Amino acid sequence: MSYIKAGPDAQGNPVKLHYTDLGQGTPVVLIHGWPLSYESWEYQLNELPKHGLRVIAYSRRGFGNSDKPWDGYDYDTFADDLKAVLDELNLDNVTLVGFSMGGGEVARYMSRHGGARVSKVVFVSAVTPYLLKTDDNPDGVDKSVFDDMIENINKDRFDFLSSFGKKFYGVGVISHPVSQATLDWTQALAQFGSPRATEQCVRAFGGTDFRQDLQAIQVPALVIHGEDDQTVPIKNSGARMHQYVPHATYIEYSGGPHGVFITDKDKLNRDLLEFINKK
Repeated sequence: MSYIKAGPDAQGNPVKLHYTDLGQGTPVVLIHGWPLSYESWEYQLNELPKHGLRVIAYSRRGFGNSDKPWDGYDYDTFADDLKAVLDELNLDNVTLVGFSMGGGEVARYMSRHGGARVSKVVFVSAVTPYLLKTDDNPDGVDKSVFDDMIENINKDRFDFLSSFGKKFYGVGVISHPVSQATLDWTQALAQFGSPRATEQCVRAFGGTDFRQDLQAIQVPALVIHGEDDQTVPIKNSGARMHQYVPHATYIEYSGGPHGVFITDKDKLNRDLLEFINKK
């Protein structure tokens, strides 16, 4: 397995991030969502390199086969980890694609590191601009929602992940957009995450304000969000992005749930390719 050494943990030891690097051409870096790992990008990793792209995906610290330190689950650290990936692989002219909480890495990296090495950015079902409901963010999500998530993770993480997966893909009594096998695979990926990282990342994506970070984005941007996303509701996220990245192209997926990288994989791949290849 391939690893990149990122910033140190509390004991001063470098944190190793597990990654894959496929194909040749213009580099694309895929940043996965919570609580999964880079393997969740299977349908993008198997398609995008066929079109003259070099596609890199890595697992966030605490998830997949990356190291799982006790602390360091904040967006400054995540952005620094992303910088380590870009620097170690000496990537330039990069398109960053952030799914769900991965959109936060994209936003914070563009602000904290001045968008170095990056030529385009994509936000898919992203938690940006700011999820938490506050006095100056009245359209956000009540804090109790995130508190309940953490309580249920600590009570029975595996049961929580099972229920979460169904909402993630929009599975209901009548609606079955993915197979049981896909639900089982998704839960298996999530179970590799450490309990500590799983909990702490809820605090990170639920409470981090990216509004100023987004205003630092000057490169071409694409925002994609499922119309029926019950995990990161579109009204709290994707539909508000134009306020902070007014030049971004915005695409709603009709009836799309949160996990559009599976349910709408062919459309997503086409939209990514069109955006990446656009001069």
